[in-house]
Amino acid sequence: MSTTLNRRGLRARGRRRLFHHPSQVVVTAFAAVIAVGTLLLSLPIARSGDGAAPPADALFTATSAVCVTGLIVVDTPTYWSTFGEVVILALIQVGGFGIMTLASLLGLVVARRLGLRSKLSAATETKSLGIGELRGLLLGVLKVSVLVETATAVVLTARFAVGYDEPLGRAAYLGLFHAVSAFNNAGFALFSDSLMGFATDPWICVPIGLAVIVGGLGFPVLLELRRHLREPRRWSLHTKLTLTVTGVLLVAAFAFITASEWRNPATMGALEPRGRLLTGWFHAIMPRTAGFNSLDVAHMQDGTLFGTTILMFIGGGSAGTAGGIKVTTFVVLLFVILAEVRGEDQVQAFRRRVDHRVQRQALTVALLAVGAIVTATLALTSLTEHTLTEVLFEVTSAFGTVGLSTGITSELPAAGDLLLVALMFLGRLGPITLVTALAIRERRTLYQHPEERPIIG
Repeated sequence: MSTTLNRRGLRARGRRRLFHHPSQVVVTAFAAVIAVGTLLLSLPIARSGDGAAPPADALFTATSAVCVTGLIVVDTPTYWSTFGEVVILALIQVGGFGIMTLASLLGLVVARRLGLRSKLSAATETKSLGIGELRGLLLGVLKVSVLVETATAVVLTARFAVGYDEPLGRAAYLGLFHAVSAFNNAGFALFSDSLMGFATDPWICVPIGLAVIVGGLGFPVLLELRRHLREPRRWSLHTKLTLTVTGVLLVAAFAFITASEWRNPATMGALEPRGRLLTGWFHAIMPRTAGFNSLDVAHMQDGTLFGTTILMFIGGGSAGTAGGIKVTTFVVLLFVILAEVRGEDQVQAFRRRVDHRVQRQALTVALLAVGAIVTATLALTSLTEHTLTEVLFEVTSAFGTVGLSTGITSELPAAGDLLLVALMFLGRLGPITLVTALAIRERRTLYQHPEERPIIG
């Protein structure tokens, strides 16, 4: 009896050593789903042609789907079979919803309760502000996801069936696939030119664009809006910052992209004014990490590509389906700069003081993201002959889990593809796990060293 208990104790301690931090559970879960997705996409049934997909293509596609990126090395509608497309759709849904969120939901259904470690693990992915609110948060995430995806799918299905004479079954399939891909900010499309064939169709572009915006706000913001939509005074600082910066970036991006591409004959120049405005609005949304395109990105002006790169780096809301460093990270750093310029000793936003630990976390996430993008750009420029603008755009798109591309992804060598796989994985999980690790590792020091001021600037 004692031997059995000892063995159980050793196994329990081994599990604790293996997953002593919630971030490790999240990373392991995502890696496991990518591995399963790679195996499924490597099956001959997943490919529309003869034989099975090479492991490298299956790995890249599975990683892009789970990390809701949208970059591709093979043409999705022609290369993959219906089975392969369904696998990609499932990977997008699982990746966007969050492995730990899904696992916690299953645990709630089966066990009706969660242990402390499971709750902490799920809170890592969902950024729940309180462990006690986890059950309501997860159920709210499920309801919001189903509601938005269903509403978007219904509109798209009707448009494909009525406007493009697609059979009802095919129209429903197209509607569901693009609705899930849009809400999860994945950017996978079942058309070889993404959505360029629907560039001037508001019944396709507007629902997809709205789904991208909603998914990119982040689940905490969506749930708070659901509870206090008509009571802005009760909104948290996080919600106020996310909504404000999102609105400002969307307006600024729309004005910039539309003005930059208005007379470009290879993009907007050939469209009617109303079509130009629609495509400008659509492409102002996509750098939030969605990845659909209704214009040929490869023919955009260099200035447009650089501006889009900045937008992709910023990304969308925290704890949602968007990537990038997140709008809250960006705006916190902006307020830090403003406070320093004004000579203020405290950083304030919306009459709230921003904790100094949050400032350090924002700075750490941003600088490490810059370091990862710079390093990858240097490596990729040495591996290819593409221009710096193209490489930087592609690298930022991968790290920001965006999926927009100038078309060079499929032309990269194997080493370049593996580099983008690593960037997609890092971009999807890096900010989540890093901030969690920083928050958990915080400790109060019991002494202080003598203070000095090195010269800055």
